[in-house]
Amino acid sequence: PIIIAHRGASGERPEHTLASYELAIEQGADFIEPDLVLTKDGVLVARHENEISETTDVADHPEFASRKATKTIDGKAVSGWFTEDFTLAELKTLRAKERLPQLRGTAHDGQYEVPTFAEILDLLARVNTRRAHPVGVYPETKHPTYFVSIGLPHEGPLLAILDQYGYRGRAAPVFIQSFEVANLKAIRAKSNLPLIQLMDGEGGPADDAKQSYAAMTTPAGLKAVAAYADGIGPNKTMIIPRGALGTLGDPTHLVRDAHAAGLKVHPWTFRRENYFLPLDDKGGLNPAGHGDLAAEIDMYLKTGIDGLFSDNPREAVPAVQAGAKR
Repeated sequence: PIIIAHRGASGERPEHTLASYELAIEQGADFIEPDLVLTKDGVLVARHENEISETTDVADHPEFASRKATKTIDGKAVSGWFTEDFTLAELKTLRAKERLPQLRGTAHDGQYEVPTFAEILDLLARVNTRRAHPVGVYPETKHPTYFVSIGLPHEGPLLAILDQYGYRGRAAPVFIQSFEVANLKAIRAKSNLPLIQLMDGEGGPADDAKQSYAAMTTPAGLKAVAAYADGIGPNKTMIIPRGALGTLGDPTHLVRDAHAAGLKVHPWTFRRENYFLPLDDKGGLNPAGHGDLAAEIDMYLKTGIDGLFSDNPREAVPAVQAGAKR
């Protein structure tokens, strides 16, 4: 199973920074995952959301105070500062900060820029010249329907830059992922690069109010997904649910059914902090303390998953290697 460094080694460095991606590569990740949004001048940059107050110091810049706004994103009102209201040059004056400071501290705040997708691919190009097996890239298009509505679609710039850097064909070390459906279908019409349909335990795609993720996990739903995608990226609780006390339950049939439809399965997200771990794997009462992430991962490996997203490649890589030896 492949290890996808979720926003880089985001358990140790501010997410979606070159430092986070570099550390993940050093720790043995097979893929690094940038979430992609667009700037006012149409440049793809890596941020978890287009609203950036949680992950940058934008609120500390008085010159941008007037940019604060409230917008409707995927049907929800969101207040803050948005990448589409900044040029790339303006975004480059900001610095990244930790999104989960109560769990991970702030020691690295203020040190790193917001990277462009091109800068991330430049990093991989440098690294992969020294490697027998290339580290891949696993970009997610964030809020694609919203960005289309403001005249900043992902698909064209994304495919153009991937082609520029040599990511061509089904064997390329890349997966393109989205929680929405229409943009994956649009990409499939233009490219044969591997695609992943993301799914959450509740709700459904923002671009299809009639569709639910639960319906997409039925055998019929998975067959429909397989018509345009190569795999699914489900919330890990869709594979092994948690009980009321936070204990792991019995696995569902999702992995089996997805494989029957010809789909890979890459669940998200595995994190070492007690706050995120199942009850039996917690290492104490301190939410920020570290528990037994390897034990949780081992339970999921037994279901037959094809890969997993983790904030902590340092722990996830040896856990998967140990599981593969059995």
